[in-house]
Amino acid sequence: MHSAVEERIIRPARNILGSLRLPGDKSISHRYGMLAAFAEGTSRFTNFSTGEDCASTLACMEALGAKVNRLGGGAIEVTGVAGDVTPSSDPLDCGNSGSTMRMISGLLAPQEGTFTLIGDASLSRRPMERIRKPLAEMGAKLTLTEGHAPLTIEGAALKAIDYTTPVPSAQVKSSILLAGLQTTGTTTVREAIRTRDHSELALRAFGAEVKRSADWVSITGAQKLHAIEGAVPGDISSAAFFLCAAALFPGSSLVLESLGLNPTRATLLDVLTALGAHIAVLNLEEKNAELVGTVQVTAPPDGLRSTTISGGLAAQLIDELPVLAAIAPYTSGGIRIRDAKELRVKESDRIALVARNLRAMGAEVEEFEDGLDVPGGQTLHGATIDSGGDHRIAMAFSVAALRAEGQTLIQGAESAAVSFPEFFDLLDLVAER
Repeated sequence: MHSAVEERIIRPARNILGSLRLPGDKSISHRYGMLAAFAEGTSRFTNFSTGEDCASTLACMEALGAKVNRLGGGAIEVTGVAGDVTPSSDPLDCGNSGSTMRMISGLLAPQEGTFTLIGDASLSRRPMERIRKPLAEMGAKLTLTEGHAPLTIEGAALKAIDYTTPVPSAQVKSSILLAGLQTTGTTTVREAIRTRDHSELALRAFGAEVKRSADWVSITGAQKLHAIEGAVPGDISSAAFFLCAAALFPGSSLVLESLGLNPTRATLLDVLTALGAHIAVLNLEEKNAELVGTVQVTAPPDGLRSTTISGGLAAQLIDELPVLAAIAPYTSGGIRIRDAKELRVKESDRIALVARNLRAMGAEVEEFEDGLDVPGGQTLHGATIDSGGDHRIAMAFSVAALRAEGQTLIQGAESAAVSFPEFFDLLDLVAER
């Protein structure tokens, strides 16, 4: 972990121009790393995520017997355990990564042995009951500490279930599918709102048979996974900060190469289009069942309009909501966010932090239990931003600072390294000052 708390000064920009290739998608890297480590054979990936969260996944899988060879430049080789992990006498440290803890729990529940999962202070506050419940229905023994990590798994043979998720969550769905992969019978997960489908696509890429329709996905155990090779597409959740930054400046033009454009993740492009930004997608192709393309964004000459994000849209955009709220004061009509209560149990209470930091910059904002109203047509000034140790808050307000009057100081800037260590350097590359 970081010993030093880092501060970054963000100066206003005149424009956003240039082209970038972003680090590998965090969600896909988690799944490729975990499945490659569980599969038989040696998988090889380029552009693997450089974020600490994905490093936590790899470290946990190494502790369980997989071999990871870091080749440099974002290339890695992973030799898997062929479906049979070796229990570790030490706790598996998931760091700050909810994805690691929730998905690995499903992977380990049907394995023989006892496993303890721990995380940092932030992860130890995040809700884990949502994975315990379905896994317990399958017959798994998971012991939580007051609903949170540390959690202990006593591995045992499981039975297949048909489960409807009470709160749509890709991590919960993935956890159940990874347990179902190793369980006799067919396990089905139903969800009211379709969540990101990287796990289904990755499982298929590794050779598993997964069936799905609009509102359910099922897997039949016990299937073996086989090594693959591939390039991890650029992370669209990381791209969100640059896309939103470019949308703020009428003369801007930004090109993002080889970006993951999975339809369950690319909703941000629709929202930016609704706000009036011009988005062009060039050379779209499919790689390991994931859509990849180059995106060009130019801002509307007369500024961004307004929009409301609620219902299923809020669930799909959960990671992008902080940055959309942060640019909302610069739109003409503002942005209204509802049905996003899940934001309160992320790495921080993101609704409260967004509201507090917008007010620090002089913005008017109204906070609700499940969202925010941020009026448009506002002028913001530089301020000291409290990131709350949350990577997405640090990055969102770095973007807001580009259009503010005067300098902004981001406290806790080192938290960006959790998902995107190169963020500030890349922002400097495309911000014209």
